[in-house]
Order: sequence, then structure tokens, then C-alpha cells
Amino acid sequence: MHRPNFDAPIADEPPISDRLTSYDEIHVIHYIVLLDAERENVPWDEVAREALQIDPTSEPARARRAYETHLARAKWMANSGWRQMLQIGSFESQT
Repeated sequence: MHRPNFDAPIADEPPISDRLTSYDEIHVIHYIVLLDAERENVPWDEVAREALQIDPTSEPARARRAYETHLARAKWMANSGWRQMLQIGSFESQT
């Protein structure tokens, strides 16, 4: 299992899969931030700038798409992806 890394590069869109991917493993921290921000009603453009490192002023379409697709993936992780993370053995094998 790959260790989560908040400094890992963010793709314009996360992978689309019904299985957990290495991208998901690395970016689980970003997914948590996105879910928390949505719960707290943080404006999407602020989340894109701070969590996804995409400037919504200079790249509004890219920032919005990245925000929406990563939030959708975060919701998938919260609903079913986390089970797959548990099945593959969490992070303890990387210590």
C-alpha cells in the first residue's frame, strides 16, 4: 500500500475505477480535506486553491473540474473505497 502524501502531485482528474488505486492511496488525505471542506461549506475555489494547488482565477475550468472529480472520488472512498483499504492491510506494512 502506498503512503498518503499531501505533497503528491494532483492530477486534473482522479482515476475512474470501482477498485482502489495507488492514486487513491496516496491522495486519501486530499479526499478527507475535500469532504471536510464540503461539510464546512468552504467555497470550492478556496478548496481548489489550497488543497488541490490549482489557481481558480487563472484556470477556472480546470480548477472546477479537478474539484468536482476529486470530491466525487472522495465520496466514493467514504462509501466503499475504505473497505478495500482495510482489506489490503492499511499502512503498517510500510513502516
